[in-house]
Amino acid sequence: MRLRQDLAPGRRGGLVLRHPVIVAAGGAGYGAELLDSVGAELPGAIVTRSLTREAMRGTRPPRMVPRADGLLHAIGRPNPGLEAVLRRYGPRWGAHDVPVLVSLWADTADDIAAMARTLEMHPEVAGLELDLGAPDRGRGGEPIGLDVGASETATVAARAATDLPLVVKLASAAPDPRPVARAVVAAGADAISVSGSVRGLALDEPGTGAALGAGYGWLSGPATKPLGLRLVYEVAQVVTVPVVGAGGASSLADVLDYLRAGAGVVGLATAALADPALPGRLGRELDAWGDAHGVGDVRELIGRALPRRRDRGSLRSR
Repeated sequence: MRLRQDLAPGRRGGLVLRHPVIVAAGGAGYGAELLDSVGAELPGAIVTRSLTREAMRGTRPPRMVPRADGLLHAIGRPNPGLEAVLRRYGPRWGAHDVPVLVSLWADTADDIAAMARTLEMHPEVAGLELDLGAPDRGRGGEPIGLDVGASETATVAARAATDLPLVVKLASAAPDPRPVARAVVAAGADAISVSGSVRGLALDEPGTGAALGAGYGWLSGPATKPLGLRLVYEVAQVVTVPVVGAGGASSLADVLDYLRAGAGVVGLATAALADPALPGRLGRELDAWGDAHGVGDVRELIGRALPRRRDRGSLRSR
C-alpha cells in the first residue's frame, strides 16, 4: 500500500512522511534517543517536546500518576531553551531520515516569531508545531487556542517569520474546535493537529489532597481516544489541509479509526513512551493490512467515516 503522506502539500517541497504514524509531542522527548534505539522501526515523523525561548523548570513533584485507563501527568514545560536543544540535538536529527518537527510553546507573538526565525536557520528541522495550549496573558492565562483572534495572531506571527511547514496544534479544552481551525488555516497553517488530552485530578492515597504536585494534571492514554476522534471528525469537515489526530492510539485498530475519522496522520505519545518502536511497527502493520484488504493507497481510508453533510459539530447550533 502507498503510505506516504504530505503534511504540507501547499508548500514548496512539502513535508513528506514515509508513513502516517508519528510520535506526537511528549512521546519521545527531543527524539534523538528514540531514533538511535528503534533500528528499522522508524516513525513517520517525530514532534519534539514543547520548547520555550528560554530555559524553564517543570512543576513540583509528583508529576505522574499511572492509571488503568491512561496516565495523569503535570510536568510543566521543563526544557533548556530552544537554542540549547538545537545545539545538542540538531546534528543527531540530521543523521536520520525521519522528519523532526519542533514544538513551540510561547505566550507572545514576539516570542513565537523569534523562535520561528531561529528554526528557519536550521536545515535539520523539518517543520514546526505551534502549540495553542500556551497561556494567553491578555485573557487571564487561558489557552491561546480558546480564542479565535488570539489563535489567528499567533499563527500569523509564526507564518510571517518562517517558510518552514507549520502545523498548528489546537487547544484540546476548546468545546468547538471548528472556528479556530478555520482561522489558523486562513492565517497560514499548513496542517492542523488535535489531541484528546484533558484536564483531570487524582487524589493522594490518604485522600487528603491532590496526588500531583501541581494539583490538576492532563489525562492521556486510552481513555482520551473518543475525544481525540471527535476533534478530528469535526476539524476534518471544515478544513482542506491535513489533520494530525492524537489521543489514546496504541494499536492498528486505533490508527484505522483515526484515518477513517479524517486524520491524514496519527500521533502516538503515551503509547510511544512505553514502547518507542510502536509507531514504526504500526506503520508496517498498516502497510500489511492494506495489502491484505486490497487498499492501494492510504488516502483511500482518510475520511471514510465523515458524513456527507459537512460541518456537523457536537454542539447544538442555535
